[in-house]
Formats: sequence, C-alpha cells, structure tokens
Amino acid sequence: MTTVPSTLHQPLRVYPLTYLPDGDDVVVGRTDVESFGVFPPDGAELLRRIADGMPPAEAADWYAETYGEQVDLAEFLGVLEELDFLVGDVPPATTVAPLRWQRLGRWLFSPPAWILYALLIAGAVAAMVARPRLAPQTDNLFYTDYVTALALTVFLGQIPLILVHESFHALAGRRLGLRSTLRISHRLHFLTFETSLDGLVVVPRRQRYLPMLAGMLADLLLISVLTLVAAAALRPDGTPSRLGGFCLALAFLTLLRFAWQFAFYLRTDLYGVVTTVLGCHDLQGAARRVLGNRARRLVGRTPVDESGLHPRDRAVARWYSWLLLIGYGVSLGVLALAVLPTTVRTIGMAATRLVRQSHGGTGIVDALIFLTVTVGQLVLVGVLMLRNRRQRRSAADVRHLAQ
Repeated sequence: MTTVPSTLHQPLRVYPLTYLPDGDDVVVGRTDVESFGVFPPDGAELLRRIADGMPPAEAADWYAETYGEQVDLAEFLGVLEELDFLVGDVPPATTVAPLRWQRLGRWLFSPPAWILYALLIAGAVAAMVARPRLAPQTDNLFYTDYVTALALTVFLGQIPLILVHESFHALAGRRLGLRSTLRISHRLHFLTFETSLDGLVVVPRRQRYLPMLAGMLADLLLISVLTLVAAAALRPDGTPSRLGGFCLALAFLTLLRFAWQFAFYLRTDLYGVVTTVLGCHDLQGAARRVLGNRARRLVGRTPVDESGLHPRDRAVARWYSWLLLIGYGVSLGVLALAVLPTTVRTIGMAATRLVRQSHGGTGIVDALIFLTVTVGQLVLVGVLMLRNRRQRRSAADVRHLAQ
C-alpha cells in the first residue's frame, strides 16, 4: 500500500491511467496490473485533475466550484490508494514487470497471419468437400478398436488443444498491452485452462471482440490443421491411417467445443461478445428472471419483481431470453446427436469385449480400464454434485438463522 502525503497541497504521483466512458459511468484503470474502478463522470474529472498534477486541495476547490458540492477528499484519496493508482516511494519501472509475449501476440493477429489462417481454413474445407470422410462426424471418434485409447483421446487428448484455445485469448490480450494471464484450473474433475482478461474493461469496445473470439478462431485453425494432416496421411484406398484417424477424432472433439460456445447460459466466449455489443451488466441474470416470469405467468403464478434489474439488462432480456433458449437447444442437440450416441456405442464396445471370450485377456483388460475410467468419472461427478448441494443448503440454513 502507498502512503498519501500528510499535506494535501502537494501534487500526488499517479500511475498512467486509462479512462473509458461506459454508459453513465467512467471506467478508470491501470492496464499494467489490471486494477480498475467505476467512477461517476464528476469523480473521473476530479481524478484527471489530480493525475495531471493539481494538488488535491486545489482539485477539491475546483470540484466544489464546478459542481456546487464538497467532496470528501480523504475518502476519495483512500479509494485511489486501495486501487493502487497512487505511486509510492518505489519508482513504477522497478515495481511493474515488463509485459512478455506482446510481440508474439501482435504477430499472431497481423495481416500476414490472417492470410495464413484464411488459407488453412479454405484448404481444410476443400479437403472435406473432395473427401467427405474427412468432415467432422461421430464415426471419426472410433478410429481404433481399443476403447481405452478412445477414452484417453476424449479425456486427455484435448488438453493441449484447450491450451491453444486459451493461449489465443491470452495473446490477443497481450497484443493490446493487457496483462492477461493463463492458469491451470479444473471444472469438476476435468483439467482445464482459464484466461483472465479483466483488463478488457478499460479497453474501447471495438478492441474487445478479438480477445473474446480468439479462442474460437484457434478452434477453427486446429480443426483445419488436424483435417489437413489426416488428408495427407490417407491410405491409398482413401481410408484414414491410424494417425489420420487420431487427428480426425480430435478435430471432431474440437468442433464440439466450438459448438459449446453457443451455450450462452454457460457464460461462454460468445456470451461475452453479446453483452459487450449490447452494453449490458448482468444480462444472464436478467434473462433468467424474465424467462422464469414467463413460466410463472403460464401456470398462473405471481411473477418475481424485475424493478431491481439494470434498465439496460431488463430491456435486452425481453428478446435475449429467447436467444438463451436457443443456447439450451444447441446444448441438448449436441448431447443427443453426439455425446450420448458416442458414450452408448463406446460402452457397448467395452461390454462386448467382457462378454465374448474371443478378445482374449488383452481385450478384457482394455474394457475394464475403460469402464473404470468412464464409470469413475460419472461417480465423481455425482459425488461432487451432492457435496455442492449440501454446501448450498448449509449456507442457506446459516443465512436463515442469521436473520
């Protein structure tokens, strides 16, 4: 924490700040450390004066003369201190590490790179048209008779591809000078990667879209590269080789992840784009409440009060709530057309190996390993769901007792 000088008649040293009007407010922040705050326009102007070198006492007098009211200067400076906007005794250059990978981010989204991406995607599409066997389809997952290999492809083979997806998000942010971070995390029992792009709030809206959509671009490029590799490895009779089959399986799984981005209710990449375009705050919560009220009216129940919603969210939610239903529909479609048939078929293969003795000991071990991995993950999901449900109930009981 920095220390505010005892006298308010001396200029304060303020880090370089970015000011971005956002509706009725102004988002002010430091992109070097991703620290930002939302100020009313008059507060942002006061901060500008102080950042430009006007002593706080003089800035307070200016504020009172301009807006006709006094400002609690001590509280205002305290907020600036908490946001790390004020420079302490250590020079900024020694406290902020240089931004790495910014040059790589700029190259990945340069005009020559875009030309290369267009050629890759066009080449993959041409290969799929010439040989429909290369197009993503459920059968591509079953490139081997060993169900353990299929399970490892589904659960482990995607990890490096997800890393590429998230890396594109992070590098697109680095390109803009944001200290985007990429960290290893988990969702339920799946290892995954997450990108932090909090600094986008102080970036003009038109510059936010590429970092948000960069992951989907990476997915399309991965599908294209995997398809072209599979095309190059085709056997003379036109069937995929073992390597080609593995690539086509990963391409199909990547396409499923791409389609998953349309599941808006999961706050995916596309959800971030939609809320940015529409200038909303909590569109997801507003849309769910609107949908819930529609359902309540259908059954004759009293709707929940919507007056607490942000006006912009409430207005957009009237039609976005229907788009939310489309997201649910896409998820259910992927589940019905791809996930469930694949799971049933793979479990059937494993069960057949256990029942029929013709597969020998190797086949039985292969089936047992697959079933252990598959059933174990389902059991773990159930255990975690029950635990989370108990935790929510316990938290609700505590709040009820506190009241």
